[in-house]
Amino acid sequence: MTENTKEIDKNENSVFIGNKPFMNYVTGVVMQFTTKGYKEVFIKARGKFISRAVDVSEVATKRFLKEHNVSVRDIKIDSEDFENKEGKRINVSTIAIALQKK
Repeated sequence: MTENTKEIDKNENSVFIGNKPFMNYVTGVVMQFTTKGYKEVFIKARGKFISRAVDVSEVATKRFLKEHNVSVRDIKIDSEDFENKEGKRINVSTIAIALQKK
């Protein structure tokens, strides 16, 4: 992980994408901006969930947060050294999408 990615990981205003239903993540992002009042929210994913993270950011910003002037501020891509279930070391791609309220 790079220094910038480690800095992002410290933030509590992050939504980690996984196996849950798609709209759960969109709702999570919307709630961070509307209920919790964050000015910036990070959407993070690894491996096969990267495309879902992109979809979540697009749906959240263009459909649900349009009137709140939320847009993509930054996108960081990286890879992490990871040990799989068999104990083999592999690299897994990661993404962190920063959404910001203007």
